[in-house]
Amino acid sequence: MVAEAFQRLARSSSRAVGSPWAFALALIVVILWALAGPLFQYSNGWQLTINTGTTIITFLMVFLIQHSQNRDTQVTQLKLDELIRAVTDARNELVDMEDLSDEELRRLQTQFERLRTAAEARLGQSSARMTPG
Repeated sequence: MVAEAFQRLARSSSRAVGSPWAFALALIVVILWALAGPLFQYSNGWQLTINTGTTIITFLMVFLIQHSQNRDTQVTQLKLDELIRAVTDARNELVDMEDLSDEELRRLQTQFERLRTAAEARLGQSSARMTPG
């Protein structure tokens, strides 16, 4: 129940805060705050107002952004897992790569770099054979 409510709040907040209207509203607030500076004689209270407001908003946005990133990453992982599963020649042990250690990931990175280099070499050889000389 709480998770579903947070999910809805996070999704709608992300859409709203990422809109041009939200940026325009934030810009207007900052301009109004700056214009109010002379009225409040640039007092500590005047500065504290914007500092407190932005700190609270930033604090709350961190959780919304993190939730959105976690969700997007999970969705991307599931899509990639499905693609790996669907390709018959793919190595299915790569489906849960996010659980590998840093060392295991470095080894895989090296393997994929070697595969890429070999593929580039094969591509270079086949294009050289096809080029009229």
